[in-house]
Amino acid sequence: MKKAFVLKSALALAMVSPMLASAESNLVINGSPATARLDFRVVIPQVLLLQVGSTGANNVDLVEFSLPTTTTLGDNNPVGRTNGGAVPVRVLGNNGAITLAVNNTGDLSNGAGDTIPWDSIGVNSAAVSGGGVPHPATNFSGSTTLPTTAGKITDSQAQWTFSYLNNIIPAAGTYGGVNTNNGRVTYTASMP
Repeated sequence: MKKAFVLKSALALAMVSPMLASAESNLVINGSPATARLDFRVVIPQVLLLQVGSTGANNVDLVEFSLPTTTTLGDNNPVGRTNGGAVPVRVLGNNGAITLAVNNTGDLSNGAGDTIPWDSIGVNSAAVSGGGVPHPATNFSGSTTLPTTAGKITDSQAQWTFSYLNNIIPAAGTYGGVNTNNGRVTYTASMP
């Protein structure tokens, strides 16, 4: 009988030993409290999102102004976008203030040597949330810094409304286009 008890005790100890080795444990005799602890860790990656235009992977929206024949060229009466409305913009980041920049490759061209400068395109920004997103530069070449909306978080949205300012009298033609004749600008968001 004594031999069976020793065998059962050895078997119980063998069953408990792996638990003692793999995790914190506390074996208590006589009803005292037993405690064990866990450490937790949550790893959040640095995230930066920039959306300019309609949603979808790799969409590049075209903002077009087609002047009606009733327009008096150069009269400073702006002409609104003719192929849609405002452009949705969102900037989201989780590591501090975000710098938003815009660059162009030169004045809009008609392919025949005539140009329209970028400062002939106007933009108004209407905040949607988080303080909004101002357009980085009136001549489409420059940058601005967006403030954080909470701690190191920035989550701001806006609607950009573009117009052709009609402040010059250019030669007839189609200026810019889908990635042609300097018609594409590039927006870049960066954060620390």
